[in-house]
Amino acid sequence: MENKSDDIRGAIKIFIAKRFNLHIDKANESEVVDSISRNSIFVGGPLWTLIFAIIIASVGLNVNSTAVIIGAMLISPLMGPIMGIGLGIATNDFELVKKGGRNLLIATIISIITSTIYFYITPLHEAQSELLARTTPSIWDVFIAFTGGLAGIIAATRREKSNVIPGVAIATALMPPLCTAGYGLAMGNWLYFFGALYLFFINSIFICISTYLIVRFLKFDKKHFEDPGVEKKVSRYILISVLVTIIPSIYLAYGIVQKSIFESNAQTFIREQFNFKTTQVINRNLRYSKGEKEIDLLLIGAELPQELVDKIKGNLTNYKLEGTNLKIRQGLNARQEIDFSQIKASIMEDVFKKEQQPGKTVKIDKFSQPLPEIRAELIPLFPEIKSYVLSHVIINRLDTPVKDTLTLFSAEVSKMPTATNQLRIRSWLKERLKVDTVKTIFEPK
Repeated sequence: MENKSDDIRGAIKIFIAKRFNLHIDKANESEVVDSISRNSIFVGGPLWTLIFAIIIASVGLNVNSTAVIIGAMLISPLMGPIMGIGLGIATNDFELVKKGGRNLLIATIISIITSTIYFYITPLHEAQSELLARTTPSIWDVFIAFTGGLAGIIAATRREKSNVIPGVAIATALMPPLCTAGYGLAMGNWLYFFGALYLFFINSIFICISTYLIVRFLKFDKKHFEDPGVEKKVSRYILISVLVTIIPSIYLAYGIVQKSIFESNAQTFIREQFNFKTTQVINRNLRYSKGEKEIDLLLIGAELPQELVDKIKGNLTNYKLEGTNLKIRQGLNARQEIDFSQIKASIMEDVFKKEQQPGKTVKIDKFSQPLPEIRAELIPLFPEIKSYVLSHVIINRLDTPVKDTLTLFSAEVSKMPTATNQLRIRSWLKERLKVDTVKTIFEPK
């Protein structure tokens, strides 16, 4: 019986080892190195392909077309030099590392110049949602870049080539951040510029790390030198290069992870600790930075007693929110700086949902879908806005029983926007929300 169990375990091990063996169908090492090395160079055709791909991606971001952006990423040759750097580090080939780094720098500069020129001359200057999504990285960008890089280098080391590389180019999205950086440069928006470069840098580093790990796992031969002194010097140069790039990327990625964890914990905390029948959270703002963590809540309904507020604050540690400043605004008085438009908008939104019943005269065709979350887009686009309420409301006219609908945007601002900027905000909201009319209210904070 014991021998039979051993045989079964052995068969399972053999099955798993064979099924997940990356050495099966592995291409000749020299062919892989030669292919990646050739794709690392931007001269002639590849350079023009990059320029045209950048223009296509810029147009896609400009007109908010996902299909056009995907098409541009399919023809993008940016993966080549990044994988070349990873391969060079893994095989002790400092020349390949320098070649990949030099060509990646050239590609980055040319891409930013191309997109800057496009966004400078285009008549469409509004930042659309596809563009704004590339201004700051998230933990998912890091995860996708890492796993996409793993898939990319595995595909590059196979004898039979597949469509994995184009798919990786789409998933890791290297081109849109460069186009967004060009937009930021053309518009003089340094927050966009550095945020997009930050995203591109993070993506590139983790694709490079993925390449290194798979190449070392496949035990590619390292480059050897006749002179041990030269080999030692090359190894030292590669180590320094790795440390200079990897350490900052790990630090930046750690910050992204910490922010994502904070936001997830904060949402759980709000959902579980503010579940009251007579009190409702109608607005929330989460702020996370190196020296500050804050949860800012606006409540409506029965005012919570101070003892309960203190107890809720004491529960922050149960959600791993130590050191977080919990700011609760409640009570209809000037001291709490309550924005009445926020309260009215929240009430009207509830009324609107109840009114959306069969037989009602409310126009619900455009307003039946929930409004999108635009907080992340508003922060870089309109920094003067400190808080906002966005909702569909019902208009009850006194001269007719027919009801009408309206999209209401009410915002607290650090300074009142000019008439031109107010028009710009309304135009952006109409385009972003896909509505014909938006009522905007601005109140100084």
